[in-house]
Amino acid sequence: MKLFVFGLGYSASQVVRQHGAAFTHLWGTVRAPAKPEQDGATLLRFDGSAVGAAVDPRLPAALADADALLVSVQPGLEADPVLAHFASAIAAAPNLRRIVYLSTIGVYGGHGGAWIDEEAATMAGNPRQAARIRVEAEWLALGARAGVPVSVLRLAGIYGPGRNALDDLRAGEARRIDKPGQVFNRIHVTDIGHAVMAALAHPAPPRLVNVTDDEPAPAPDVVAYAASLMGIAPPGLIPFATAELSPMARSFYGANRRVRNAVLRRDLGVDLAFPTYRAGLDALWASGEGRS
Repeated sequence: MKLFVFGLGYSASQVVRQHGAAFTHLWGTVRAPAKPEQDGATLLRFDGSAVGAAVDPRLPAALADADALLVSVQPGLEADPVLAHFASAIAAAPNLRRIVYLSTIGVYGGHGGAWIDEEAATMAGNPRQAARIRVEAEWLALGARAGVPVSVLRLAGIYGPGRNALDDLRAGEARRIDKPGQVFNRIHVTDIGHAVMAALAHPAPPRLVNVTDDEPAPAPDVVAYAASLMGIAPPGLIPFATAELSPMARSFYGANRRVRNAVLRRDLGVDLAFPTYRAGLDALWASGEGRS
């Protein structure tokens, strides 16, 4: 299988790093490549602009040669830059057999802390959520036109090496925002890699898949557990009502839901390496994260 990745960011780079040996060739786009390769992937420039984007001249041929496509580019409020530039080329790609699009559980909006699954209604509480909902539908429609299965993986809050509560505590940047009753799902980036590979390999992958851990939990609990691993006192609680938060961060706390991952486990057969935040933080601490 030859894999083309739009957007070699944090999550997609982990997929390539973990599973690159499974592919006979890899291409990945970055905004401005400083080197020809990364983790075995040939780097191609695509700066992600919806209009007038800088595009590597080798990109169309690579896209036409790919068997599988992983899309990890955040859409703009008006358009998905990948679809804006390459929808026709993707639909016409002669070898393409599978598309995986990385989205977010943010498309569900808030459900009052209730348990939900892929059948739950999506809610556009802000322009970013509206854009995600629209672009998910556009990718599914493109797949239907091209006769290529598309799996939309809705990711929970991503953490992993270099992006976790341990490192936040070490840097003095961790805060415990207290909003009673608020819970979030998370997902370790390693398990995102497992989910992507399962979707690429499955003979009939589901169209929508929640990629989350088993245990939604309040954000302050995660920081407190990380502090316990480090042997330090956790930061004090900050009431949500008086916390200084950016509009994006405040909207993040506006959602309250518990997201099930039964499709991920049952239909894709993914056995999570880190089913809880405690398991993930234990492994990160053991690997040296959060140490000075």
